[in-house]
Amino acid sequence: MNQQLTEDGLALLDGVLATDEQLASYEDCPHDPYMGNGTRYKRFSQYKIFRGGDGWETELLPARAYVTPKKFNPVGGGFRRLYSPLVADFTGLVKRLAGEIGLDPSTPWQINVHQNRSVAEVTRHGQLTPEGRHKDGHEYVSISVFRRHNVSGGHTRVWADKDSGEPLWERTLEPGQTVLLDDRAVFHDVTDIEPLTPEGGHRDILIIAYSRWDERWYGDAHDNEALDTEAPDGGADAT
Repeated sequence: MNQQLTEDGLALLDGVLATDEQLASYEDCPHDPYMGNGTRYKRFSQYKIFRGGDGWETELLPARAYVTPKKFNPVGGGFRRLYSPLVADFTGLVKRLAGEIGLDPSTPWQINVHQNRSVAEVTRHGQLTPEGRHKDGHEYVSISVFRRHNVSGGHTRVWADKDSGEPLWERTLEPGQTVLLDDRAVFHDVTDIEPLTPEGGHRDILIIAYSRWDERWYGDAHDNEALDTEAPDGGADAT
């Protein structure tokens, strides 16, 4: 049975676990030079999903630089961010969460998959949402936590609007937990992580963003609309 989002625009799932192969792929994520104050490591891939005879099917799209409009991300928006693609297969999770959300099967969807490791050091906390309280700009977003190693913090908060005083919902997501968000209904942020000991630690997550195909975040038309001509160029498309 599909997990229905609450009237507040969110749902919490337990038991969303990564495979050994998926967990191992976090160990060599390349450094993210654009976001997280030097504390983030990242891979990124994009897909098209559509209903087939046996349920949701996925199609890997040719790699492109990631572009988000500045109105959604004032820190990392408006320029091209070039990331290495995923090396582990997360499409099973993409399809599972599509079912949990209850995506409209009458239309294809375009999916952005962000594999993030954030590290925490004694002299530098792990910045998880440097853009602050925000929407991602999609229809639905899922945030899955797979591992927390030697860190505190990383408190997920969901807000009714950008300026409300108290969050609708807040929780420190533990490994195996996923929060589903109606991105058009709510804002969210996550507090920094801090190391529990001088050796430092890290937090491994997967973010999946779901947009209808006719509203896709992919291709020249989307990129040209999202690019800020005054922002620095983060790299050429990997096409």
